[in-house]
Amino acid sequence: MTTTRDAGEIAVAFSRVLRGAGLTVPTSSTIAFAEALACTGLGDREETFWVGRTTLVRRPEDHELFDRAFRVFWEHVEAGDLEVIEDEPIDLTLAIDDDSLDGDDGPDDAAGSDDPVIELRFSATEVLRNRDFADYSAEELVEAQQLMSRLRLVGSPRRSLRLTTSANRTNRPDLRRTVRAAMRAGGEPVRRHHLTPSTRQRRLVLLLDISGSMEPYARALIRFVHAAVAGRQKVEAFALGTRLTRLTRELSSRDPDEALRRAATRVADFGGGTRLGDGLAVFNDEWGQRGMARGAIVVILSDGWDRGDPAVLGEQMQRLHRVTHKVIWVNPLKVTPGYAPLARGMAAALPHVDAVVEGHAIDAIERLAAEISEP
Repeated sequence: MTTTRDAGEIAVAFSRVLRGAGLTVPTSSTIAFAEALACTGLGDREETFWVGRTTLVRRPEDHELFDRAFRVFWEHVEAGDLEVIEDEPIDLTLAIDDDSLDGDDGPDDAAGSDDPVIELRFSATEVLRNRDFADYSAEELVEAQQLMSRLRLVGSPRRSLRLTTSANRTNRPDLRRTVRAAMRAGGEPVRRHHLTPSTRQRRLVLLLDISGSMEPYARALIRFVHAAVAGRQKVEAFALGTRLTRLTRELSSRDPDEALRRAATRVADFGGGTRLGDGLAVFNDEWGQRGMARGAIVVILSDGWDRGDPAVLGEQMQRLHRVTHKVIWVNPLKVTPGYAPLARGMAAALPHVDAVVEGHAIDAIERLAAEISEP
């Protein structure tokens, strides 16, 4: 078999084929399949078959469908249909046509096979969802921008001091509306009105590390930050490098090219060093403690590599966590096999973080959006 795909890419592609066929394949099973393939290799078809069935199939009734899907999928692998084309891996989904089971087969079905027809379809969008941002071309970054602009970044609501009408009679009476209704009814309080505290959207604060170590990912993550700022209200954006730079105004334009151009003009230290602790100290002193971070959801997008004193970063993270609703750290390196938070900055920040998520691809950003929505 000749293919440029490694075990991980084969595992992801085949898992998606099985999901398209209707099988339930959790991410943990895909990871187990990839790890097993890394040990056994891809040279022996029969061995790969049993590795896949052992790790990906949980119910005996799914064996038959798995066998057919594997047979068709592996024929495409051996034929070279999964080769990288122009440096872009082609992803696969699976469609099953059950019309052949109805007995109304065409002339091409003279063999009389009762097996459903399995077809493979190519999806460039699914490729981008799982492809590492560091491998994106300029054209793919534009496509990624469109995908990220569809994300809904809705945090859990917070209670407001403002009151709104309530149908619950146990809430606070609305005397003004009750009296007005009584006057319209000849002075009789026919209907009593009540009030309850309203809710409002929590502020979302995004702090993007633009240091040299983050450069392969920052060019994609800045597009996510723009999509967040342009797509909803109450979003603040900052760049963290050798200094802290507020980018909310520059990224508020709905034109991505214009927004990124203005942000690039504003940021003078892109690709340089980073002093996360000092930058967070400025944010806490000038913005966070004044109310921007109070009750907000704060997302830090960084690999945790810091040239400053880790004790300073730990102290500032503690200050930040004390006033926020939630602190989420997005680390693109978390996807690396065997990853551990060994960077001094990451280790210092970890005790004051509510969640650490990956940030290397579109599907990781989708998981980030889900994490932001969690109460």
